Amino acid sequence: MADKSKSTMNMVGIGFGAMFGGILAAGRLHEYETIHKSLVLEDLYVFYTMAAAIAVATPLLWLLERRHARTALAGPLTLSRSMPEKNHVVGGVLFGTGWAIAGTCPAPALVMVSSGAWLGLVAIGGIFLGLYLREVQTREPAAAGEGKRRGIPQVAHFGK
Repeated sequence: MADKSKSTMNMVGIGFGAMFGGILAAGRLHEYETIHKSLVLEDLYVFYTMAAAIAVATPLLWLLERRHARTALAGPLTLSRSMPEKNHVVGGVLFGTGWAIAGTCPAPALVMVSSGAWLGLVAIGGIFLGLYLREVQTREPAAAGEGKRRGIPQVAHFGK
């Protein structure tokens, strides 16, 4: 891919990332209290928000794939399909445990820092420590879409 195209994709990624961060902040999804109330089942707001996102995205992505939609910058949209495996369950448990302890996950941790909640840096440090430990444990670099392939893509593929 040409340097200009990579630069354009990076700028689009930064733009969408900033918009996503704004949505998280507007929805108070970066606040410890919001997450804590959800995890102790006092207020199901976070779960309703996630359910709404899934309810909107799932049929739209299915429709886009069925119509052979092309992304604006990277080619055809192809969604992956894979059966759950043990590593998915273990990863989910570890992610959920970290979420419960820290009261945040990667994207809201960045929003925390950008909103002046410097304790988010501790969560970000924990995220990078977890990535490092994963690499040490598996002796493989952690990269999106890299893993046991078995002929089935593990993440959505957006062109070449």
